[in-house]
Amino acid sequence: MECKEFPRLKEKIYFEELENGLHVYMLPKKGFNKSYATFTTKYGSIDNAFTPLNQSEMKHVPDGIAHFLEHKLFEKEDYDVFEKFSMHSGSSNAFTSFTRTAYLFSCTSDLKENLTTLVDFVQSPYFTEETVEKEKGIIAQEIKMYDDNPDFKAYFGIINNLFKAHPVKIDIVGTEESIDNITAELLYECYQTFYHPSNMLLFVIGDFDVEEILDLVRQNQASKDYQKADPIPREYPFEPETAIVKERSMEMEIQTAKVFLGIKDPVMNRSGKQLLKADLMTEIIFDLVFGSSSEYYESLLNDGLINDSFSYETTFEPTFGFSLVGGDTRFPDELTTSLRQKLESLSQVSFNEKEFKRIKNKKIGRFLSALNSVEFIANQFTQYAFNDIDLFAILDVLEEITIEDLTEMAKSYFIPERISAFKLLPKK
Repeated sequence: MECKEFPRLKEKIYFEELENGLHVYMLPKKGFNKSYATFTTKYGSIDNAFTPLNQSEMKHVPDGIAHFLEHKLFEKEDYDVFEKFSMHSGSSNAFTSFTRTAYLFSCTSDLKENLTTLVDFVQSPYFTEETVEKEKGIIAQEIKMYDDNPDFKAYFGIINNLFKAHPVKIDIVGTEESIDNITAELLYECYQTFYHPSNMLLFVIGDFDVEEILDLVRQNQASKDYQKADPIPREYPFEPETAIVKERSMEMEIQTAKVFLGIKDPVMNRSGKQLLKADLMTEIIFDLVFGSSSEYYESLLNDGLINDSFSYETTFEPTFGFSLVGGDTRFPDELTTSLRQKLESLSQVSFNEKEFKRIKNKKIGRFLSALNSVEFIANQFTQYAFNDIDLFAILDVLEEITIEDLTEMAKSYFIPERISAFKLLPKK
């Protein structure tokens, strides 16, 4: 077992790679009432082309299968997963993102029992053609629900403006047509490939004895038979550096229009500190320009172009990246023009040193405050770990970012050809 110390944050992370390849991380927090654990596979909605375990040819699977698999793992032949957690005061959930699928629980007692339940139910799949067909109807209803959600339509609308072929443009839940092609055999094939312990990470945080928890996990995994697995070959299509369309609009039964502008990041295969720094620098630029204390935000608000739905976000992953800004508006054309002009001007802007330091210190403060939340740490830790980044490295990377770094990032990032606009308009 290894121990990595972070003296400035007064934290210690314990780590061990088990014989079957599972990475186990533990963060003891003395005095905390709540414990939290995540069991996560590096498998998300974008992983629809890969070479299955013990095979040699690349295979394409139906869109939405990672999310479908997440649903099915909760269904067992002879017990109810949620009931088993509730017997020990545990609350369980799961989610699928573009790049990972996570299963989790929180509890205030019986950590060992809940941890055993978590690991065992994820590692004991039960699929039949009958239960798969039943699940198709349930997920079809979920797809229809998302189709009626304006925020969801606007989000994937702008992503589809930016990306031509990368599977990030495909809804995480898939389509009714794609999920109709899912079979129990396909689910087992994806499960055996992506749910091998060597492709997974177990993270536990709370007030516990590290040796006891690690010994529990060691024994649990030693009782299960896993053959050795090599890294999973995955394939992503070639993606142009520029946005696919400059602007697109769609009508929907809504009262107020939604406008989002997106910027496509063309840099592929970044990881580790390089990826983290690019993400943090872009966040700081957006905070400076579009944050609620910025002059530009105030001008948009005073002109009536935006309301409190206005927001922005950045997403940086090794095989794709993008940033979004926008919200509800009564004046979609005017807001689109204003946001585009502002984004295109950022490659030439001179950032204010005083404001930069204020924003950076604010981000540092928020990060330190978030470390009091076991949920924040557990969910963020895995995301960063899969990208070869240490969550606690955020503090050091934030502190070393300079205003010159921001200027260089802005010059290379805010290129007009990479910017696109999507407008979701009320039906006439």
